[in-house]
Parts: sequence; structure tokens; C-alpha cells
Amino acid sequence: MTITLRAGTTVLFAGDSITDSQRLESEDGLGFGYPLRVAGEWDFRHPDRPVNWLNTGTGGHKVSDLEARWRMDVLDARPDVVSILVGVNDMGWHTIVPDGRVIPADEFAAGYDRLLAPLAEAGTELILVEPFLLPISGTVMAGHAQIDDAVREEWRADLNPKIQVVRELARNYGAHLLAADGMFAELAAASGPEHWSADGVHPTPAGHAALAAAWLRLVA
Repeated sequence: MTITLRAGTTVLFAGDSITDSQRLESEDGLGFGYPLRVAGEWDFRHPDRPVNWLNTGTGGHKVSDLEARWRMDVLDARPDVVSILVGVNDMGWHTIVPDGRVIPADEFAAGYDRLLAPLAEAGTELILVEPFLLPISGTVMAGHAQIDDAVREEWRADLNPKIQVVRELARNYGAHLLAADGMFAELAAASGPEHWSADGVHPTPAGHAALAAAWLRLVA
């Protein structure tokens, strides 16, 4: 089953910097990443079904940050469809910054569940996008720290249970799952991860296009 977008439907994208994509610097507030690509492609294909597109993604946000702003950013807008991509900032990489800490998977799950419960009660259609990490080799910058392959393996071990949480929540709530981690793993195996993300987290233009194409396959 796909989500039907009718004329006047309000779709809201929520999440971290991947969704944010400099939305406050963009004229339409959608940013320059996959939400903009989704909106542009939909409006091109369906000029007879205009959709109200909103983006409240905020760089650096974890589930707890989304929860703190959920009423203002999401619930008050009364969207018909909410798409959420969050989790990479809940990953263990925050241990390399001064105020960082490891966020257990059960804490991540409980907070994410609290985001979904009021939306499900209101009958909102849900799209949950898996957090993802591409296997960029070598040493790359993350904030002010040099990150090597061993650290990335630790991040992957921390992220995998959180990806599983998102999958389980999608099943529990009857939400549509965008299996982004698996998608990017397949794309990276075929053409190299750097084509899709320079740092393993933030998509390149091609990576945003891949997310948008997968997102659009969930709607009709």
C-alpha cells in the first residue's frame, strides 16, 4: 500500500541536518536536499494535485531534541503526512564532543515512540526513514576530530540497533519504512560510497536524489 497525496495534503519533513539542508537559507523553506527534490518532482508530475510541503528539520537534532520541539514544529501544523529521518546524531559519534554521551537503543526507542504516538492517534500517515552510515574509508573530519575506520566500526555497531528500532516502530505503527541504510549499502557497493556521501552521513546531490526517488515510491 502507498500513501495517497491529494490536492491540499500537507506533508511535513522532520529530522536533523540531512533533512534541514539549509532550509532557513532557502526561499521556500524546504532547503536544498531531498525534501526539495521530493516536492519538485511531485509538483512536476502532478500539477493537478498541489501539496503543501513543510520542512522543520534542524541540524544536530537527536530524538530528544525533536521531542522538545514536537508540539511547535509538527503537531501544531496538523500535517496529513509526516516523514521522519533521525538517529545519526543519537549514534556514538557524539562521544567525541565535550558534552557527548552514548544514547542507549532503548532510550532512543522510547523517545521515538513518544514522537509517533500523538501522530498515530490523530490518524497521520507516517514515513520513517532509517538512519544510515556509508562506509567511507580512510580518515575524515567530524567536527574537530579525526575519525578513522576503527571508530567508524564502533559507530556502525552503535547505529545498527537504532536502525532496528526504526524498523520495529514502523511495523508497530503501520508506518511506511524507507530502508535508506540498505539502499545506500547497495548503491555504495555498486559505485563507491563517496558518490553518495562525502563523510558517510551527509548525502551528496546524488545521495539526496536517491532518497527522494525512494521516498516518492512510497506515495501515489
